[in-house]
Order: sequence, then structure tokens, then C-alpha cells
Amino acid sequence: MSTSKISMYRLSDLTPDQRNDLLQRAESDITAFTDRVVPIIEDVRVRGDEALADFARTLDKANLSPKDIRATPQEFAAARSLVDPELIETLRFAADNIRHFHEKQLPDTLSLHETHRGVIVGDRWTPIDSVACYVPRGKGSFPSSVLMTAIPAKVAGVESVVVITPPGPDGSVDPATLIAAEIAGVEAVFKCGGAQGIAAVAYGTQTVPKCTKVVGPGSPWVVAAKKVLSSIIDPGSPAGPSELLIFSDSTVSADLVAMDLCVESEHGPDSSVFLVTADAQFADEVAQRIPEHWARMAASRSAFSRTVLTGAKGGIVIASNEDEAFAFINDYAAEHLAVLAENAWQYLPRIRHAGEILLGPHSAIGIANFVLGPSHVLPTGGAAKTASPLAVFDFMKRTSIASISQEAYGHFAPHAEALGRYEGFDGHANSVSPLRLAAMI
Repeated sequence: MSTSKISMYRLSDLTPDQRNDLLQRAESDITAFTDRVVPIIEDVRVRGDEALADFARTLDKANLSPKDIRATPQEFAAARSLVDPELIETLRFAADNIRHFHEKQLPDTLSLHETHRGVIVGDRWTPIDSVACYVPRGKGSFPSSVLMTAIPAKVAGVESVVVITPPGPDGSVDPATLIAAEIAGVEAVFKCGGAQGIAAVAYGTQTVPKCTKVVGPGSPWVVAAKKVLSSIIDPGSPAGPSELLIFSDSTVSADLVAMDLCVESEHGPDSSVFLVTADAQFADEVAQRIPEHWARMAASRSAFSRTVLTGAKGGIVIASNEDEAFAFINDYAAEHLAVLAENAWQYLPRIRHAGEILLGPHSAIGIANFVLGPSHVLPTGGAAKTASPLAVFDFMKRTSIASISQEAYGHFAPHAEALGRYEGFDGHANSVSPLRLAAMI
């Protein structure tokens, strides 16, 4: 089969600007979306449920009225009869693994230690009050996203956890999404997606509760709305279109690598997916095998994958050596990084930036995305250089705790007063001067 359409890049041949272009993702510049979400957000802020119903009709092609925005108990009950029992069992299997993983992450509620005699300092962890879990639907149905977002929130102890998701053309919520919400312990599911859904949980409507945080992956519209509303609601870590880097040293089959390149690239035309290798012959072999895997996919998914792997945001990157390969990998800071090699663990010390690192040929991306345990909501757009995967910590906040005894105060106060005087803060300095002890008599 012809490989001429698979995008191929030799790092040594690229100018600095061309190399930088390879690092860009679909959401890197969302200015156009930012301008377009502003009127949507304002409409939801002013009209609430009426605006959500209108956007459901115009954007989702779903005939909803304001009273239909919240999924009813009857819809949950109907979902139980619509979803295959084997899929329900799979959702429960995944939920158990996700719950176990995040329970092991839980920090001690109160951690204290004595730094000096009579000085106790430490941290207290408490859950945030409320969170909205965004579950996309535009290019498919994603009940796994419910489990990956809602379960960590529940484990963290968040009191109010809700799900927002776009309605289907018939005005319904995907039934497996409702089942997943039920398994995760979430009763409130609202039919509002896109920028309008983010606005709904940011401001609250007559039906949708105002939340303190929103998490979950979404389209550039969702990313833009989160950015615009970041002073109103905590948008969480960036979670935009899917992205994957695969590093291989050619010690596994080219067919396996070709197969895995089709995983994240089938999400949509805005995905970013590359193989990075220092073996040019192996790169050609992988490129030859990719079309065989397109032939095994549904037409819509293979079209997405083809668009990505033959476009400017995907393909194969050939490095001159492994040092150059890992320099590119760390600059890219991918959402998913799969190391397909017989001895994959040897490469772990060379990786600094990635949302998720999957080591070895059996560590399939599909397992990690659905049932392994760690959340598949990962930082995108290069944010993995400073951000982390969604975890219980995202649903908790840390408060510093301190207590100073009378004896310790006498040791610390003169130092604090000296700094207060130097920095010109008289109130600070006076509060730790002899005036304090006089005021306590």
C-alpha cells in the first residue's frame, strides 16, 4: 500500500519554526472560539434554562424544553433496560479499578509536625463543595469519562457532583452515560454541552446548579468557554482534543505501532498523534501498515485517523538519534506517551514531561483509557510540563495549619519584627513587638 500520504518529518531537516509548528495542537490558538463563545455565555447568564433549551435546538438539533434539561428517574430506569448487561458489568469493573486507584491517592486529612519546640505546622485536606463533570458527545458517547471524573470527586468527598453532557438529537442522554453516572453515585445529569454547558455550571440556572469547578475533556468551544469563565469557575487542567506520542526503538513489530497510532487519531480531526523514532527504515514499515488498520475501522473513525496522520498535526517524526527523539518528546509534553519497546522501562528516566506514560507493548492505550484506574483526563496542549492528570487532589484543597506556644513565640517574634521593620510594615512589626505581650495582659 502507498505510504505517500502519511506525514513524515525528519527533525534534522526542520528549521526552528518548522519544529515549533509540530509542537502546536488544535487548541493552541483558540482566539476565534473565544470571541464566539462570549455571546453564548452571556445568553445563558441572562436567560438560564430558556437559553439552554434554545441552544439544544439550534446546536444539538434536539427539541428540548427547559423542563427537560435534567435527566429524570424514568430516563435512568429506561437506560438500565437499554444497555447490554455485559457492558454494565464492564462499567462496574472499570469503576472498581478507578475507585481503588484514587482511594490509594487520598492524603491524610490532617498532617502535622513540630519544627521547633512548641511550633506545630502542617496541612489539612478538605474537599471542595461542588464540581461539574463534563462528558462530551459530539463524536461519540463516552460513559468512561463519567467514571474517570465523577469517581475521583466522590472519593475525595465532594458533596455535590453533577454531570453535564450534550443531548442527542432525540433529546436523550446516552443510556450508558446514565448507567455510568449511577455506578459513580451521581444522580444529577443535565443535558447541556458546549460553551452553554460550561456557562450553566459557572453561573447556575433555574435547573442547573452553580458549581465551584468543572472538569473533563471537551472541544475547542469547551476549552474557550472555560478560559473565558476562569474567574467565575475553576476550569481545572486543560483537557482539549486528544493527543498521543508513541516512541519506539523498533524492538516491537511495526504492525503494533501502526495499530496504536490509530487509537487517539480516531477521536477526531483535531487530534494530534505522532510516532517518534530514530529508525528511518522502521518508520517506513510503520507507515506501510497504517492503511491496513484504517480498513478495519468504521468509515467515520478511519476518516478522522487519516486526516490526523496525513495532516500537519500527526504522522511520523524521524530523529537522528535517541537524544534528539527524547528532546522532541519532552518539548511536546504529550497527553499520552506510549513507549513501545521490549525494554520500555529503560527509557523512563529520559522522560520529563507527559500526562501519562505507558510502558511496554502490553500497556495498551485502550486499557488505560477505559478500565485501568488512573483517570484518562490528562493535561493537553503542552500543559503536562506543569500540570498533572486528574486525581483526588483536584477535588480537594490544602489548608496550612500552625500553632505557636508562648515559649516558641519568644524565639520567633524578634525575627518577624526585624523583617517587618525592614519591609516597612509597621502593623506587622508592632504585632510581634513587646506591644503584643502588653496587650495580652
